[in-house]
Amino acid sequence: MSSKTENGQRGIRISFEFFPPKSEEAETQLWNTVADLSEWEPDFVSVTYGAGGSTKAPTLSAVRRMIHETPFTTASHLTCVGATREDTHRVIDDLLSTGVRRFVALRGDPPGGVGAAYQPHPGGYANAAELVSALRERGDFDISVSAYPEKHPESRDTAADIDMLKRKADNGANRALTQFFFDNDAFERYHDRVRAAGIKIPVVPGIMPIQNLTQLKRFAGACGTLIPSWLDERFDGLDEDADKRADVAADVAAEQIEDLVRRGIHEFHLYTMNRSPLVSAVLDRLGIPRKTDARAGAAA
Repeated sequence: MSSKTENGQRGIRISFEFFPPKSEEAETQLWNTVADLSEWEPDFVSVTYGAGGSTKAPTLSAVRRMIHETPFTTASHLTCVGATREDTHRVIDDLLSTGVRRFVALRGDPPGGVGAAYQPHPGGYANAAELVSALRERGDFDISVSAYPEKHPESRDTAADIDMLKRKADNGANRALTQFFFDNDAFERYHDRVRAAGIKIPVVPGIMPIQNLTQLKRFAGACGTLIPSWLDERFDGLDEDADKRADVAADVAAEQIEDLVRRGIHEFHLYTMNRSPLVSAVLDRLGIPRKTDARAGAAA
């Protein structure tokens, strides 16, 4: 498939997720990744925010630098778990002061981590729908929210999950970014149910290029993502061949996106894990031109 980015031409739209660094080495890696991926001119990027504000300072620092030193349109994640409304408002004020006008509004994982019991703070916002409403009252921001094609692990069923998404959309969300998944049929069924529920905002697939299948399985088990058996087959026998593993990982993600494009989806949110080579390999396979390629073509 040959695709072109949004510059007046037909094609797919991409966005990237980064997380704030926790060490000097991780910070160097993040900004090298940002420099590398700027060649792809994403629609926007997002920076994650830890449960209970556990990464508040590094998130603010990363967001500030993204906004003022990179070409990226930048969204900050914002959670309300473990915080009073006043605490959440102070974080919003801090983010606004850095220049943030786009948010990814999330309830957030419990302080005990994914899978721990969630208890709303008695003086806080109970869920992401309430947080979206609070943001919308503050200004005309661009607000993304989360969606779960294979159901949020805490939801009693998919219907309840979709009802929560509808509340977020009705309260002013602009789009939903999904949890990563590998079963496109499951996404299509979910997308059909979302539309049948009267939810009209874009539902953007979250794509996770596989950096490490073993680690991914542990994370997927906690967040409710199913790992199909064919992934094991694709990676079988490659434990000692890093180059081949990277090739297979890029092929898998590119094939998933190509199939979703055939199903009518044209926006994708890529979880970078603060690493550029695999993400760039995926986009190269999709035929998406880099900024340097586009300039070279214009000059030819």
